[in-house]
Amino acid sequence: MMIFFPDFFQRARFFSLYSTPPGCLLDEEGWYSVTPEFIADQIAERCRCDTILDAFCGVGGNAIAFAKTCQRVIALDTSPTRLALARHNAQIYGVAQHIEFILSDYITFAESYISRSSTSSKRKIDVVFLSPPWGGPSYISDSSPNDSDLLEESPEVHPTYPLSSIQPIHGANLFHLSRQITPNIAYYLPRNSDLNEIGALLEDPKQLVGDVQEFIEVEEEWMGDKLKALTCYFGGLVGGQGDLFEQI
Repeated sequence: MMIFFPDFFQRARFFSLYSTPPGCLLDEEGWYSVTPEFIADQIAERCRCDTILDAFCGVGGNAIAFAKTCQRVIALDTSPTRLALARHNAQIYGVAQHIEFILSDYITFAESYISRSSTSSKRKIDVVFLSPPWGGPSYISDSSPNDSDLLEESPEVHPTYPLSSIQPIHGANLFHLSRQITPNIAYYLPRNSDLNEIGALLEDPKQLVGDVQEFIEVEEEWMGDKLKALTCYFGGLVGGQGDLFEQI
């Protein structure tokens, strides 16, 4: 018996080279968590840099896009299966040589990186891309899966998604940890996220770069007439704040 995942028929939106031999591969989680290629490419264009850290790379959708605009991509995931799939997919796109795939959880990696006192022993990371687990397909509502189509068409009825639902740690703590690596963060979040919570991420003076008053740029990610997600940009990734890019 053949089993189709709900998003199988959108496979070309996820990977335009999906059917290119030997074919892109996704695991069950990848089918509902991978960033559509059009959106991934758009984010990658905004995140042009020398080295970017993809903190939760999954099956590689964003890492592949970053490899087109960045000199080097560090791609982390806790699943050896997903890392293998990401490497396989990157080879199909011809960009695997630009990506370093590391089996690690992001929290451990970040804390280890931050703890190194000597900058000479660190590989400078220019941008951190955060696309953490949102808690599965049910992130969009408290209703049953059968209601998802209705909610997709009626975004005004979506309950607000709190940063506390981010995994593996509270979304605000995840952000604050990442800002110790670089001020330049791209945070990929559900479309029904609480904008007040996002704005409050920079209310802590310790999160500011020097004495500069920063702004946050929130980009809506649309596919056709459907809002899919939000990408929140911080530091030098924000339009008009390019002077903050190199300040670490």
